[in-house]
Amino acid sequence: MRVTLHVVAGPQTGRDFTFDQHDTFMIGRSEDAQFCLPHDRFFSRHHCILEIAPPQCFLRDLGSTNGTFVNGIRVETAYLKHGDRIQGGETVLEVEVAADQSELAADPFGKTEKTEPSLITVLCLNCGVPSNAEASRPDAKLSFVCDACREKLRQNPQPIPGYQMLRVLGQGGMGSVMLARSERDGRAVAIKTLLPEVAVSEQSLKRFMREIEVAASLQHPHIVSYIEHGTHNGIVYLVTEYVSGMDAAKLAKQRGGKLNYKEVSKIIEQTLAALDFAHDKGFVHRDIKEQNILVDGSYPNYVSKLTDFGLSKSYKQTGMSGVTMVGDVAGTIAYMPPEQVRDFKEVRPPSDIYAVGMTAYSLLTGAHALDIAPNAGISETVKAIFEKPIVPITTRVPDVPLRVAAVFETALAKQTQLRWRTAGEMREAILRALSTV
Repeated sequence: MRVTLHVVAGPQTGRDFTFDQHDTFMIGRSEDAQFCLPHDRFFSRHHCILEIAPPQCFLRDLGSTNGTFVNGIRVETAYLKHGDRIQGGETVLEVEVAADQSELAADPFGKTEKTEPSLITVLCLNCGVPSNAEASRPDAKLSFVCDACREKLRQNPQPIPGYQMLRVLGQGGMGSVMLARSERDGRAVAIKTLLPEVAVSEQSLKRFMREIEVAASLQHPHIVSYIEHGTHNGIVYLVTEYVSGMDAAKLAKQRGGKLNYKEVSKIIEQTLAALDFAHDKGFVHRDIKEQNILVDGSYPNYVSKLTDFGLSKSYKQTGMSGVTMVGDVAGTIAYMPPEQVRDFKEVRPPSDIYAVGMTAYSLLTGAHALDIAPNAGISETVKAIFEKPIVPITTRVPDVPLRVAAVFETALAKQTQLRWRTAGEMREAILRALSTV
């Protein structure tokens, strides 16, 4: 499936933007925007953002002065469908949703089927209730779990053959994590079950599994290691080593919301060691935050391990997430740097370095670096990512040494070239700063 945005009116008429996997697309006068309209005075700097997960396409106005219009009606948010028109000022974009030519079957006379998506009936894998979904072909086979069953399975995940389920460790946007014991060797493991948010094709599930296999090759003392993965009753599961202790977010919460700079530096320098190793092999994490750093032991003997390597990317780009900006929950993007919000697909190591800086800042201060309120919406969060300066660490926690604070604040530069060049370089800077305290 693919989504194409055709510019049908305005000074850039004739331009097309095509998306065949999960991505974001920003429109505005700012040079940050993929579709930059510097001379259209009706557009705000960061006017609106689209999130595309073919065949879904979702639009969110970013608090623009003159508004975003869909089919002539001013909207704050809107699901877009084939034929819809987006307008701001003189510029109009038309949405086209189509099947990929590679997925269409040719008939004996060399013609292909229609390119519009087919509406097919899918059955929930858990309860069998039917629902409608768009697919490239009328005979497509899709895996689907309905909303009610998805919530039930988050609370009470299905057992996985070969493992004794002990207890649920946590729930997140993608699914649940359980503590289990291997029936083969008695080893304690963590099992993450992933529940697709939308109906997904067999092709997408296979691609997801292939990408996880690639990520599983990362073996490092500060990266949680994969053991195996597979599907059971249509649900994807990942088995990893079990790390006792807790994630860094829970550790900070246990201490009243923040940790001292020596503890944070220890956790972060180990995380950077893992990232330096992964980046050198061509991997980007894309979803670094306190919840994805597991901490075992007690200070000064912490052992930190980065989990879910590449999982967010694979989950989104294979279409399992659907669109994620629907709810007004900004936590999923609050740690993203400008370039990742602007263009989800083209994410490189500097984005991980920024997210490490955000994570360190939060652990040190118990607050967000951009002074975003806990209940801030996505529009406010996106504008802050592009436009707000960070609040200096020592403004919030005066006893953090300036040299230590400077290391983390350098990681939070909005321009990639002003951040640390590598995770290894940032790690060395932390160790140098600590040696002078």
